[in-house]
Amino acid sequence: MRIGQGYDAHRLVPGRRLILGGVEIDAPLGLLGHSDADVLCHAISDALLGAAALGDIGGHFPDDDPAYQDACSIQLLRRVIELLHRKGLRPINIDATVVLQRPRIAPYIEQMRNNIARATGLSTDCVSVKATTRERMDAVGRGEGAEAMAVVLIA
Repeated sequence: MRIGQGYDAHRLVPGRRLILGGVEIDAPLGLLGHSDADVLCHAISDALLGAAALGDIGGHFPDDDPAYQDACSIQLLRRVIELLHRKGLRPINIDATVVLQRPRIAPYIEQMRNNIARATGLSTDCVSVKATTRERMDAVGRGEGAEAMAVVLIA
C-alpha cells in the first residue's frame, strides 16, 4: 500500500465558473486557472500521482499547453487513474478537504463524492470530501481564494 498527499490553491475571480469535484456551483466568483481550476480534482490527482511516484499534475498536464486550456479536471483525474492502472496500481481510498470561505459547499458534497468515485473507479464509501473555512483569516478566509488538500491510499 502507498500513501500520497496533494494540495492545490487558486484565486477566486469574477467571470469564471466555480467547479469543485466536477460540480458547477452557482457563485458570483470562480477559480482562476488554465483548466477549469477545480482545486479538489487537482489535489486528488497530485495525491494519486505522488503515491505512484509519477510526478505531479503540472508535469502531465502543463498549464502552458493549449490542449489543457479550460480542460475538465474530472476528465484529467480519469487520465491520472489510467496512468496508475498502467503501473499496476489502483486507488483504495480518498480523503479530501476543501478550504473555502464562501459559498458554502455542503449541499454539493455528495455529488462531488459521486463524481470522484466514478472518475476513480471507487465506491462512494471510499471517497471522503469535507469542507471548512479559514474563519476569515488570510486570503482564503477573506473569500479571495480556495484550496484543497487530499490524502489517498493506493495499492
